[in-house]
Amino acid sequence: MNASVAIQVLPGVQGEDEVIRIVDEVIEYIKSTGLNYYVGPCETAIEGDYDTLMEVVKNCQLVATKAGCKSVNTYVKISYKTEGDVLTIEKKVTKHHK
Repeated sequence: MNASVAIQVLPGVQGEDEVIRIVDEVIEYIKSTGLNYYVGPCETAIEGDYDTLMEVVKNCQLVATKAGCKSVNTYVKISYKTEGDVLTIEKKVTKHHK
């Protein structure tokens, strides 16, 4: 696993319920990829191969627009290593959730 991303999708829609509905659809898509992920209150972390993750990032925006929003702002943080593995979600957060 040479990469991890943190992604925050902010749909351009009115009302909290509509924002939550669209973000939930994006999270369901992320779950369907089979990649290891962690949903936080402001973003979702996903681990995997760099190229796979970049495709997931692209598709998250497409899922959001297909769900009904005409615009979406997406914020992405990328951790990438050319050799070896990046720090895992488990190593980063498990100790804080006991």
